[in-house]
Amino acid sequence: MLFPTNFIMMENQILNILHRSQLSITDGRKSILRLFLESDNALAHHDIEARTQVKFDRVTVYRTLQIFMEKGIIHTIPTADNSIKYALCRDECEQGHHHDDHVHFVCKKCGSTVCLEDVHVPAVRLPKGFKPQQVEVVVSGTCKECS
Repeated sequence: MLFPTNFIMMENQILNILHRSQLSITDGRKSILRLFLESDNALAHHDIEARTQVKFDRVTVYRTLQIFMEKGIIHTIPTADNSIKYALCRDECEQGHHHDDHVHFVCKKCGSTVCLEDVHVPAVRLPKGFKPQQVEVVVSGTCKECS
């Protein structure tokens, strides 16, 4: 059976990410990682459950997302309804050190959430004695597909 080149490239990318993060290679991890690589938008937990090729329970999805966050593979994006969406990190992220200093955009029409990698979070000057751990900037409006 012959596989298209882009399928082989994606499989290699998945294996490289899991290997670099020192994670065992399982069908569930591969399936969830494939969803992130194929998606232009951030994904919610229910999106992942509904779209994975390998069917597994909510706890397995949750644990996979947690380990991916710990290893610097994905990051969280806050939403207006206090739920969480997840998106792939850039290559600079690693275990315990996320470098996601970009703006997130949420479309009010279609609900998509997108990482705007080229739009950086402006520097925030805090008063003496304050130490930031994370700065999140979420812009809402209408995406280019809905405009």
